[in-house]
Amino acid sequence: MPLFRSPLRRRARAPERDGAVEVLGVARNLTSATRLLDVLPLLRAEDGVAVSFTVNPGSAFDGGLTEYLAGQRATVLPWREATRRRFDLVVACAINRSMRRLSRPLVVLPHGAGYNRLVSRSTGDVSSSAGLSRRELLYRGRVVPDVIGLSHEEQLGRLAASCPAALPRARVVGDPCFDRMRENLDWRDHFRAPFGAVGGRRLVVLNSTWGPHSLIRRHPDLPLRLVNALPVDEYVVVVVLHPNIWSDDTPFNVSQRLRAARDAGLRVVSPDNGWQAALIAADLVVGDTGSVSFYGAGLERATMLAASGEAELDPGSPMHAFGRTAPRLDPEGDLLAQLRAAERDHRPGELRAVTEDALGLPGESARVLQGVFHELLGDRVQPPAPHPRPTRYPDPSPATGHGPTAFDVVGRVRAGRVELCRYPLDQRRAGARGFLAVTAEEGTWSALAQTAEVAARRQPHGELPPRAWLDRRFADQPWLSVAVAALGERRHLLRLRDGALWEAWVPEDWATPEQVLDPVVLGAAVYLWLIEGQPGGRLPAEGLPLHTGHTRTTVHFRPR
Repeated sequence: MPLFRSPLRRRARAPERDGAVEVLGVARNLTSATRLLDVLPLLRAEDGVAVSFTVNPGSAFDGGLTEYLAGQRATVLPWREATRRRFDLVVACAINRSMRRLSRPLVVLPHGAGYNRLVSRSTGDVSSSAGLSRRELLYRGRVVPDVIGLSHEEQLGRLAASCPAALPRARVVGDPCFDRMRENLDWRDHFRAPFGAVGGRRLVVLNSTWGPHSLIRRHPDLPLRLVNALPVDEYVVVVVLHPNIWSDDTPFNVSQRLRAARDAGLRVVSPDNGWQAALIAADLVVGDTGSVSFYGAGLERATMLAASGEAELDPGSPMHAFGRTAPRLDPEGDLLAQLRAAERDHRPGELRAVTEDALGLPGESARVLQGVFHELLGDRVQPPAPHPRPTRYPDPSPATGHGPTAFDVVGRVRAGRVELCRYPLDQRRAGARGFLAVTAEEGTWSALAQTAEVAARRQPHGELPPRAWLDRRFADQPWLSVAVAALGERRHLLRLRDGALWEAWVPEDWATPEQVLDPVVLGAAVYLWLIEGQPGGRLPAEGLPLHTGHTRTTVHFRPR
């Protein structure tokens, strides 16, 4: 179900079940809701547990939250009804004093990588981390939660300083979200394909938390500039934005701001699904002092910060230390060179001393949380499993645009092979890197098509037969050097300016995955070969070695 619809509340009643243990999950925003979905599956329906949800009102970022939970096929209770019902256990991943109106016991867990952010409008002071303050945890001098879950024992000292009365209720339970990501690492190859990280492409996860110091607020054009700066055959860029950005700016406005970058090749992760799979699949992470960057470093991905919100962070928190020590990316510098250097110089574990101070009890969170729940529920549920296994993440489905229709291509012929890089054409750039190649979608009437050396049709089953399309393209663009019409994924028909027709193909190789030959890449390679390697219109019958990034292909030709 789409996220962030109208604020209509769906009224539903929890099913009455004889003898069932009734558990309530309480969400204040999308981040806390998704964390609940990491935690509540530890309470299994087959053990007689019935789980319902409610939305704790008052957050500025709760738009569409009821609809999102309903879209998970969950029973969603109005807040008023939830406060009038009695539950055997209540679990929340964000604290607010209004939760005192719910039945007990109440377990509160963090909804990010520990407790780090200073949010004075919630905490009432400028020194306590959100989630650990007196204002949030106490009501009339009494502690609201029965259990305050901490991801690491480091947080015990900060809780003792900010709200000593709550210290006896604290339990170190680890980080269930991070443990679930670690448990899903074996699905890395499976998750890379939906993001386009195939054929040797490196996956860059660009992410931003919310607030004035976040990456997207400090550098709103970085998604577009990053996509335009990276060769399309070597890198793919995915952007992950904090759910509060989607809620505050609205999905329509966020999509509009990212439209140009999406059309240049950016993939956009939904705010409710996919960011964990993106980190698992990632090669590089570029972000700020938000939990996504922190988790990326915890997974030992090459991580760089393009913005740092240290002013918004508890100086004693691991996230603040992360902001001081993580490698930096200069958004105004050479982005490609910086990413290549980051991956080349990356040492796995270089930030482990920082991340381990927030990601406690690695691999043990599910077991510890089941133990906590069982203590509170007693013998009304089955004993906890000795080694509960977190569930697999759903397949990611990032949003994309139509992709580039014009490419700025550079390359050379060296030692009998063609080496080339193609970039999405950045019309804001002063001067081209090399020559221009366009797809059929860049109509012949456009100024770009009129100056292109190469044109290619990527659809094998077009309205015009391949040879007719080639003839038409040269009739409309007589200044072209090469035109290519796809015949399949690895077989194409190409025409030169002198009218010569050639069939090009990549032979099968039983020892490698089935290769794909992009017709734009083919046309660019032939153009480079004809102007540098073999002028006069001759193509090598023995095959032309072609290098694009990490991909090595030999293209064969025969005249037609």
